[in-house]
Amino acid sequence: MKKKQSITIIASEETYKNLAKFETIQDLNNTVRAYKEKFADQLNKNQLAVLNHLHNYSAKYFGVSFRTKNNIAKDLGISRRTVIRACLHLESLGIIKQLEMKRGSDMRQTSNAIVIQPMIVEEKQVVTPEPAKNSKSCHTNKTNSISLKQNILNKRNDIALDSKKHEDNFQQANFVSHWVPDRFVSLVSSFYSESKTIQEFWKVVRQCNPILNHETGEKAFNKDQELTIGIKAIKEFAMKVKAGVRMKKGIFAYFNGIVNNLMDKLYFDRNFMEQ
Repeated sequence: MKKKQSITIIASEETYKNLAKFETIQDLNNTVRAYKEKFADQLNKNQLAVLNHLHNYSAKYFGVSFRTKNNIAKDLGISRRTVIRACLHLESLGIIKQLEMKRGSDMRQTSNAIVIQPMIVEEKQVVTPEPAKNSKSCHTNKTNSISLKQNILNKRNDIALDSKKHEDNFQQANFVSHWVPDRFVSLVSSFYSESKTIQEFWKVVRQCNPILNHETGEKAFNKDQELTIGIKAIKEFAMKVKAGVRMKKGIFAYFNGIVNNLMDKLYFDRNFMEQ
């Protein structure tokens, strides 16, 4: 059994100020709004409620709250375990970070600090080409200049056509990535033929499996359990489709809800967790 690491961060006003990630409340509000839009198909109602609650209690130190799981559960009318699962899921998406704290008075553990993380935006790099060297005008006769340009254009057109043929071949290829388990591919391919669709279903399963320890990468469910849940979820999803269930937010959002519900249920199944 792994030895639990000692808690090093002391809860204090100075600590909370140092943990704050935002300069203004507007920056915090905009970030939370952006997270809701980005992960709309990956957040169920309880996870969204917990995020809103953390947001509301992060106004004193912008982005930092220190509400206990019990108080959050009481305010939202849900179980403490549901709050824990929701926080783990939010953390796996990179929306929050949970930090264990201890009191300065007796050095005993107190409620975690939950820090809403700034959204990372990838910027596109614009590369300005350097001017061509030796760009002096060529004093050749008009006929030779036109002929030379035509030959260059013809060669470029040939290369472009050949390149387009290869691109078309790659576009027509329909391979599923190696990181998707074969059993999952075999089952989902019975309903969907596009590799992108199959991969997206498996991404949902992986994203729903929360990380318990960021240092070791340990997750709530191991790979075999993750696969079992994924297969159960696809079967349930197929039954819902067959029954004509209306999926307002799309198939992946609906599938995300099925996976989350299964994980919430199986996490407390001792026989399943001991597999």
